[in-house]
Amino acid sequence: MPFFWKPYKSDVTSFIEELKAKKPTLEDEQRAGRALLWDRDLDRPSQAAWREARVPQQAYVYQTRTTPAK
Repeated sequence: MPFFWKPYKSDVTSFIEELKAKKPTLEDEQRAGRALLWDRDLDRPSQAAWREARVPQQAYVYQTRTTPAK
């Protein structure tokens, strides 16, 4: 390996490192945002009721249903 070789660092990696250096609280803010939207306790009875009440979707959504003639 030549003495002038240096490891490659992409522009994106440099940007992210620079952003983290400018704003050290960035990762904590991201974790707080994720916890707000995704990290929640599940309500199992409500989920079961939701699944039971679900109506299956027809094959072609935009086709109107016609009632058969009697």
